Amino acid sequence: MDRKTALNQLRQRPHVDVLIIGAGINGIGAFRDLALNGVNTLIVDRGDFCSGASAASSHMLHGGIRYLENGEFRLVKEALHERNLLLKNAPHYARPLPTTVPIFKWLSGLWNAPLKFLNLLNKPAERGAVVIKIGLMAYDAFVRGQSQMPPHRFLMRDESLREFPSMNPEIICAANYYDAALIAMERFCVELILDAEAEGDHARALNYVSVAGAQGGRVTLRDETTGKAFEVQPRVVINAAGPWVDFANRALGIDTKFIGGTKGSHLVLNHSELRQAIGDHEIFFENTDGRIVLINPFGDRVLVGTTDIHIDDPDQAVCDPAEETYILSLVKKVFPDIAIDPAQIVFRFSGVRPLPTADAKAAGQISRDHSIKVTEAGGQLTFPVLSLIGGKWTTYRAFAEQAADAALKRLGGLRQRDTKSLPVGGGRDYPASQAGRTQWIAAASQQTGLSVDRLAMLFQRYGTRARAIAERCAAGRGQDKVLKHHPAYSQREIAFLVENERVIHLDDLILRRSLLGIMGELALPLLKELAALAGAALGWSKTEVDGETRRVVAMLRDRHGVSL
Repeated sequence: MDRKTALNQLRQRPHVDVLIIGAGINGIGAFRDLALNGVNTLIVDRGDFCSGASAASSHMLHGGIRYLENGEFRLVKEALHERNLLLKNAPHYARPLPTTVPIFKWLSGLWNAPLKFLNLLNKPAERGAVVIKIGLMAYDAFVRGQSQMPPHRFLMRDESLREFPSMNPEIICAANYYDAALIAMERFCVELILDAEAEGDHARALNYVSVAGAQGGRVTLRDETTGKAFEVQPRVVINAAGPWVDFANRALGIDTKFIGGTKGSHLVLNHSELRQAIGDHEIFFENTDGRIVLINPFGDRVLVGTTDIHIDDPDQAVCDPAEETYILSLVKKVFPDIAIDPAQIVFRFSGVRPLPTADAKAAGQISRDHSIKVTEAGGQLTFPVLSLIGGKWTTYRAFAEQAADAALKRLGGLRQRDTKSLPVGGGRDYPASQAGRTQWIAAASQQTGLSVDRLAMLFQRYGTRARAIAERCAAGRGQDKVLKHHPAYSQREIAFLVENERVIHLDDLILRRSLLGIMGELALPLLKELAALAGAALGWSKTEVDGETRRVVAMLRDRHGVSL
């Protein structure tokens, strides 16, 4: 359903069973779950889908080995189970990620772990080989018989340095285990939304719609593209606004202090030497201040992070110069001879973890588990508000299921379907073997007339959704033209994304429907070319095209440190 139709329907029939505020991964997951179960559901976000905290993660799917020290065994077990489900249900985006932990000490942290578990210590300490070994043994035990990935192993110093010649020779050993990566997280969210809407007209998703107020059984929403307000009448509200949960509750007239988020910043580097040094492995270790550090393969780039700084206003989260210096210094601990120039940073991003309010002295001790805080109907509102607190990308499906079950219970409905084994978007009918993938690409090439190389590129980007895009590229008069300033994309491919994936603004296209922005592949001529194509698809005037271009140039400069 297109945006105009959805808005017209809501103005004529404002009753909805569930209103979800916030279209990050947790809100979108709940939206899809409820849609599958036939619930009349509306999800809104004041920005684009997956444009807040969910777009600022480390792009990892992991169990969280360090959470074991906090006694969060249930969370780690759940996260590992959900990681494995994501690998099965979204094989076009989720990939196994071999992870290496360089270790510099044998016994460090041996007493810290049990003392932290007993809440008798909050001082960070570097984890040594024994502590890491115990943690990885638990990690393997949680997924024994459920995972196709190999168990962990330890490499002594000489073997580690043979595998990673640029690694710090002061290591005593290294641990190797598997987690997973999800690079195209924003695309994953869009595909979840499209899957949900495909269930029927009872599922509607609107980006750029904010909450303006609430009274009685009505919630006033504002279309941010026009400034026009309209009302909906929900039976249940799910507040999935992430670090903005308290802000959204205040807009509803509820005063809460549920969130005590911390800022995490990352850098994307165009650094061939570092990329070669890590190979296909994530390098995962602990800084002396107790902060977890990651150096990740990110396509042909390298993703480095992260920080953990308390912040009150998530709208102010940007990677500041001090964080940039700190993050770059982390690389030196593991790869001391690899020099990094700040000019090699192609993208910076920062987001706020929606952690619960806590009095922990160290940010790392705040629980990463998820929960639902219920504000019952009463006072000026006749509907309950279920606020989703915490949560991780890896556990989004389980948390969404919990939220959907809570809503279904209040609606008096019963669950009919679940998402445990349900493929996502281009992961549907995804060939399991390389031979199968080669055959799929060849068949799609023959059916559409596009070259095998072109189909392979589309398949890599979109999984089996590539067929629909290929059909669009092959349709119409004349041959599809590649972009003048980025020949790996074509004009009709861009048009498909704009026309079919709820693009409203230019940054939706370059930051969330594609990886062009985060991979540092943008230059001003390419941005102008994309603006013209998006404008043609959406009916923008020349003034609007120029305005969108200027707005994105300013956004990239101010929020991501990118100069075009």
